[in-house]
Amino acid sequence: LLLRWRRRRGLWRKVAEAQQRQERSLVQMETAVRRFREQNPSVNVVSILSLPLPELSKKLRDGSLPLDHVFYAYVGKALQITTETNCITEYLQESESQLRKAKLMGKQGLLYGVPVSIKDSIHCQGHDSTMGFIKYLNKPAAEDSVVVQVLRRQGAIPFVKTNVPQSLISYDCKNLIFGQTCNPLLYTKTPGGSSGGEGALVGGGGSILGIGTDVGGSLRFPAAFCGICALKPTGNRLSKRGIMSAVVGQKAVAAAVGPMAKDVESLALCLRALLCEDMFSLDSTVPPLPFNEEVYSSTQPLRIGYYETDFFTMPSPAMRRAVRETKQLLEEAGHTLVPFELTNVDYVIFNFCVRGMFADGGTTFVKKFNGEMDKVGLGLFMRLAKSPHWLKALVSWIAKPFVPRFSSIVGSMRANTVDEVWSLHHEIEDFCHQFIAQWKKLNLDVMLCPMLGPALGIGYPGKLSVAVSYTMLYNALDFPAGVVPVTTVTDEDEEELKGYKGYYRDWWDRTLAKAFHGSVGMPVAVQCVALPWQEELCLRFMKEVETL
Repeated sequence: LLLRWRRRRGLWRKVAEAQQRQERSLVQMETAVRRFREQNPSVNVVSILSLPLPELSKKLRDGSLPLDHVFYAYVGKALQITTETNCITEYLQESESQLRKAKLMGKQGLLYGVPVSIKDSIHCQGHDSTMGFIKYLNKPAAEDSVVVQVLRRQGAIPFVKTNVPQSLISYDCKNLIFGQTCNPLLYTKTPGGSSGGEGALVGGGGSILGIGTDVGGSLRFPAAFCGICALKPTGNRLSKRGIMSAVVGQKAVAAAVGPMAKDVESLALCLRALLCEDMFSLDSTVPPLPFNEEVYSSTQPLRIGYYETDFFTMPSPAMRRAVRETKQLLEEAGHTLVPFELTNVDYVIFNFCVRGMFADGGTTFVKKFNGEMDKVGLGLFMRLAKSPHWLKALVSWIAKPFVPRFSSIVGSMRANTVDEVWSLHHEIEDFCHQFIAQWKKLNLDVMLCPMLGPALGIGYPGKLSVAVSYTMLYNALDFPAGVVPVTTVTDEDEEELKGYKGYYRDWWDRTLAKAFHGSVGMPVAVQCVALPWQEELCLRFMKEVETL
């Protein structure tokens, strides 16, 4: 008992030190901004912050806007947004010396002088990548991740790191070290996760470009919940070297790194900058595919598949309306819309996603929590993962007639033999080819899909892991998928929500109805999907949706 008490006291000390560092970071930001404003009282911060990224980067490169004016405008705004939402974990103070160096060296790179925010789990040299775990505190990265190295070579200035949920396997944004991040549009709602700090900061206007990761919707949830755009590319289009993961080595569900911004053109500019020789030489496993301008700028009418529901998670009234209204606008603009029939999403979620990510019965994931004080929002999940196989099988069998989804999740979390894992990977490959065959039979270019929304209340994502079905499907398939906000929740949507029952009418469906509640005025997005390696076509479609 005494040893345990001492250990806990040691952990609390580490947490307190990290929180003090976070506080010092904010003081450093405040000091830097105050000093700059005293020396430059006439700078029009509002006009700088209102510039879209393509216009801002052009002005930075042609010299019509000084680098330090832009940098300190964003440091000041970021400080305001984190004071409101608790989204920044650390200020990268070396960004100020990088700024001075950039001024001396001149206009190099597509992102010259652009301040960029970076998700906690992406390595920045000399800074922790905690994933919300105490054990990773005071273990600064030895070098930048490849994506950060390329950003720097393109002239970008990484200036803050942002908050994540503990372990990243969550679409809320809370951990024991840095606490809860709130949605900048409504503080009682989650910003989404796991790139939740990025969503809150970019959504609140405190960053013009953010970099996050996605293994089940971790870029798309925060973007949709905070009313911004994001792109999850094909898993290996951008390098993942130097990026932390909750379940290292699993191949069933593809993770990806991608950009978040206020508009689609900014995402395209970021991809244009990242898909360069530096990326391909720093990580030779990334295919050397530069950004295809011809595909992105094409104005040919598109043939677009669409569906309103996956028949697993019943869409909220606003989600369904978002797809219908977008479909109608696309048709009016001369595109062809073709219904796409989704089947067996329940099988994909339980057998490919849950079973694939936790094919070892959850052992690797559970080990991450060894020595931690709290398993934030993962109580039931952790108990299941730690249970012996016979107990999981028994619970699954007993629950099947009453709560079939719970039964399937428990059943999917068993330890598999190597033979079973290989068989599962083969099955996922087959499913992917069948999905592509259905896509090609309809002669589709892209797909319009629902995106979970509006933002759920804080704390709800931890109770609603099943609601990742709309996003996680495209991690299992490894297709590029982006989100674009298209509407906001109306009083009529809120009224209609009272009749929301769900497809299973279980505890999860009832909880989801409560989680959606009280969201009038909150943004709702759609998901735009393309075939693997077709990021430019995906962005072109997103741009079309955004424009309409």
